Amino acid sequence: MDKHSYFHGTGRRKTAVAQVKLTTGNGAIIIDGKPLEERFPSLEHQRTIEQPFIATESSGKYNAVVKVLGGGITGQSAAIAHGISRALVNADERFKPVLRQNGLLTRDARAKERKKPGLKRARKAPQYTKR
Repeated sequence: MDKHSYFHGTGRRKTAVAQVKLTTGNGAIIIDGKPLEERFPSLEHQRTIEQPFIATESSGKYNAVVKVLGGGITGQSAAIAHGISRALVNADERFKPVLRQNGLLTRDARAKERKKPGLKRARKAPQYTKR
Protein backbone atom coordinates (compact mmCIF):
# COMPACT_ATOMS: atom_id res chain seq x y z
CA MET A 1 0.00 0.00 0.00
CA ASP A 2 1.56 3.21 -1.15
CA LYS A 3 1.01 6.44 0.86
CA HIS A 4 -2.51 5.40 2.05
CA SER A 5 -3.46 3.50 5.18
CA TYR A 6 -6.78 2.55 3.55
CA PHE A 7 -8.63 2.64 0.24
CA HIS A 8 -12.12 4.12 -0.03
CA GLY A 9 -15.03 3.20 -2.31
CA THR A 10 -18.68 4.26 -2.42
CA GLY A 11 -21.26 1.82 -3.76
CA ARG A 12 -24.89 2.42 -4.62
CA ARG A 13 -27.92 0.28 -5.48
CA LYS A 14 -31.59 1.39 -5.46
CA THR A 15 -31.72 3.66 -2.38
CA ALA A 16 -28.84 1.99 -0.51
CA VAL A 17 -25.46 3.70 -0.17
CA ALA A 18 -22.38 1.88 1.17
CA GLN A 19 -19.12 3.53 2.21
CA VAL A 20 -16.26 1.02 2.18
CA LYS A 21 -12.76 1.30 3.67
CA LEU A 22 -10.27 -1.41 2.65
CA THR A 23 -7.11 -2.09 4.62
CA THR A 24 -4.61 -4.90 4.23
CA GLY A 25 -5.49 -7.73 6.59
CA ASN A 26 -6.89 -11.24 6.93
CA GLY A 27 -10.22 -10.88 5.06
CA ALA A 28 -12.55 -9.71 7.85
CA ILE A 29 -15.65 -7.83 6.67
CA ILE A 30 -17.27 -5.60 9.31
CA ILE A 31 -20.61 -3.99 8.39
CA ASP A 32 -22.05 -1.33 10.73
CA GLY A 33 -19.89 -2.69 13.56
CA LYS A 34 -21.03 -6.31 13.09
CA PRO A 35 -19.34 -9.20 11.26
CA LEU A 36 -20.66 -10.13 7.79
CA GLU A 37 -22.32 -13.39 8.93
CA GLU A 38 -24.23 -11.63 11.72
CA ARG A 39 -25.37 -8.64 9.61
CA PHE A 40 -26.30 -10.72 6.51
CA PRO A 41 -27.27 -14.27 7.61
CA SER A 42 -28.38 -15.23 4.07
CA LEU A 43 -25.67 -17.07 2.09
CA GLU A 44 -26.90 -15.42 -1.12
CA HIS A 45 -26.20 -11.93 0.26
CA GLN A 46 -22.83 -13.05 1.68
CA ARG A 47 -21.84 -14.42 -1.74
CA THR A 48 -22.86 -11.13 -3.39
CA ILE A 49 -20.70 -9.14 -0.97
CA GLU A 50 -17.66 -11.44 -1.33
CA GLN A 51 -17.89 -11.61 -5.15
CA PRO A 52 -15.37 -8.77 -5.84
CA PHE A 53 -12.74 -10.51 -3.67
CA ILE A 54 -13.38 -13.86 -5.40
CA ALA A 55 -13.23 -12.32 -8.89
CA THR A 56 -9.89 -10.62 -8.17
CA GLU A 57 -8.50 -13.61 -6.21
CA SER A 58 -7.80 -11.32 -3.26
CA SER A 59 -9.83 -13.19 -0.61
CA GLY A 60 -8.11 -12.95 2.76
CA LYS A 61 -5.81 -10.09 1.69
CA TYR A 62 -8.00 -7.13 2.65
CA ASN A 63 -10.18 -6.20 5.61
CA ALA A 64 -13.31 -4.20 4.82
CA VAL A 65 -15.06 -1.79 7.18
CA VAL A 66 -18.44 -0.80 5.76
CA LYS A 67 -21.05 1.79 6.69
CA VAL A 68 -24.35 1.23 4.84
CA LEU A 69 -27.48 3.38 4.85
CA GLY A 70 -30.92 3.11 3.23
CA GLY A 71 -32.62 0.42 1.16
CA GLY A 72 -33.33 -3.19 2.01
CA ILE A 73 -30.95 -6.10 2.54
CA THR A 74 -30.64 -7.03 -1.15
CA GLY A 75 -29.96 -3.44 -2.20
CA GLN A 76 -27.51 -3.02 0.66
CA SER A 77 -25.56 -6.18 -0.22
CA ALA A 78 -25.28 -5.10 -3.88
CA ALA A 79 -24.22 -1.58 -2.80
CA ILE A 80 -21.51 -3.09 -0.57
CA ALA A 81 -20.21 -5.23 -3.46
CA HIS A 82 -20.13 -2.12 -5.69
CA GLY A 83 -18.23 -0.17 -3.01
CA ILE A 84 -15.73 -2.99 -2.44
CA SER A 85 -15.11 -3.18 -6.20
CA ARG A 86 -14.40 0.54 -6.41
CA ALA A 87 -12.09 0.39 -3.38
CA LEU A 88 -10.20 -2.57 -4.92
CA VAL A 89 -9.62 -0.53 -8.09
CA ASN A 90 -8.24 2.30 -5.92
CA ALA A 91 -5.97 -0.24 -4.22
CA ASP A 92 -4.71 -1.86 -7.44
CA GLU A 93 -5.51 -0.61 -10.96
CA ARG A 94 -4.85 -4.12 -12.39
CA PHE A 95 -8.17 -5.32 -10.88
CA LYS A 96 -10.21 -2.98 -13.09
CA PRO A 97 -10.56 -5.20 -16.24
CA VAL A 98 -11.49 -8.28 -14.17
CA LEU A 99 -14.10 -6.41 -12.13
CA ARG A 100 -15.49 -4.72 -15.26
CA GLN A 101 -15.80 -8.14 -16.99
CA ASN A 102 -17.84 -9.46 -14.07
CA GLY A 103 -20.08 -6.36 -14.08
CA LEU A 104 -19.04 -5.33 -10.58
CA LEU A 105 -17.99 -1.75 -11.40
CA THR A 106 -21.22 -0.82 -13.17
CA ARG A 107 -23.78 0.96 -11.02
CA ASP A 108 -27.10 -0.92 -11.29
CA ALA A 109 -29.48 1.94 -12.13
CA ARG A 110 -32.70 -0.07 -11.77
CA ALA A 111 -34.97 1.49 -9.17
CA LYS A 112 -38.68 1.66 -8.43
CA GLU A 113 -40.50 3.77 -11.00
CA ARG A 114 -42.57 6.63 -9.63
CA LYS A 115 -46.38 6.65 -9.74
CA LYS A 116 -47.81 8.87 -12.49
CA PRO A 117 -50.89 11.09 -12.04
CA GLY A 118 -54.10 9.63 -13.49
CA LEU A 119 -52.77 6.07 -13.17
CA LYS A 120 -53.22 3.51 -10.41
CA ARG A 121 -49.51 2.62 -10.26
CA ALA A 122 -46.47 3.61 -12.32
CA ARG A 123 -47.96 2.22 -15.54
CA LYS A 124 -51.30 0.57 -14.68
CA ALA A 125 -54.19 2.61 -16.06
CA PRO A 126 -57.76 2.47 -14.75
CA GLN A 127 -59.95 -0.04 -16.60
CA TYR A 128 -61.37 1.33 -19.85
CA THR A 129 -65.15 0.99 -20.31
CA LYS A 130 -66.68 1.57 -23.72
CA ARG A 131 -70.30 2.01 -22.50
